[in-house]
Amino acid sequence: MEQKQQNIKRRTPKQRAISFLFTSLAWIGAALLYYVCFALLFDTPEEHRMREQTKRLNEEYEMLSNRYDSLEMILDNITQRDQSVFRILFETDPYDLDIERQEERLAIHEKNISKTQKQLNSELSVRIDELGKQADKLEASWHKINDLGEKIGENINSIPSIQPVLNKQLTLLTAGYGTILNPFYRTLKSHQGVDYTVGEGSSIFATADGVVKEISDKNSTLGKTIVIDHGNGYQTSYSHLLSVGVRRGQRVQRGDIIALSGNSGLSLAPHLHYEVRYNDLRIDPIHYFFMELSPDEYQRIIRIAQSGMQSFD
Repeated sequence: MEQKQQNIKRRTPKQRAISFLFTSLAWIGAALLYYVCFALLFDTPEEHRMREQTKRLNEEYEMLSNRYDSLEMILDNITQRDQSVFRILFETDPYDLDIERQEERLAIHEKNISKTQKQLNSELSVRIDELGKQADKLEASWHKINDLGEKIGENINSIPSIQPVLNKQLTLLTAGYGTILNPFYRTLKSHQGVDYTVGEGSSIFATADGVVKEISDKNSTLGKTIVIDHGNGYQTSYSHLLSVGVRRGQRVQRGDIIALSGNSGLSLAPHLHYEVRYNDLRIDPIHYFFMELSPDEYQRIIRIAQSGMQSFD
């Protein structure tokens, strides 16, 4: 022992420094190994908190996803029932106006890819609440339409649903419903029907079953006019006629020829002015051509009506 202590005392400062360095490195290595083992086996309080938070977020996301899937299934079911009622009432497929939003949907999808999971979870929660409200509205709407369908029953043929002229190419509509330019006074006016530029003597058709309520040829503005009462609050009128092929009180069916087009009354050129009235209110006839128009044709005729600023009466 004394010999060992004497050997230690005989070490040079350089040897003692090297020995201290190796000892320090050994302790540092042991400390690092301990830290690594501890970090692998045990979580720090912050890591534990974050792990628990992530677990809760995953559980919440799973719950919201299940709820979203459930609501989506309910909405699909309601939509199918709504479409079925639409087909029964109007004898045509519902319009799909969402085609024009394809590019918008793609842009939204690209935007969502860059979002974090937390942001997506938050937006998903908001979207689910909105879908829940929409589902309630659609459910109420479906019941309302179903009740109306039951009330209408056999009177469905009394709803205006075709164009009053042959217009398969959709090129004859020149003025739509709304505020347009008066051709005589060059001022804006409310145009409460649609105008078709058809040649004089063209066939005019009844757009639904009904009874001829009025025939007028003394109106200096609308010229020769036929008004048909279809029941259930619906009436249609056909103006600027050349000749009338029906009599007052006569029952007509959808598609019957009731008159020939003309240029009577205050008219700039031969055309037909057609109106749809519901409970004495004039409404846009464009939405009552559903029996003969596909969704694409419906969108096209809406654009044509919106672009027409020149009426002929």
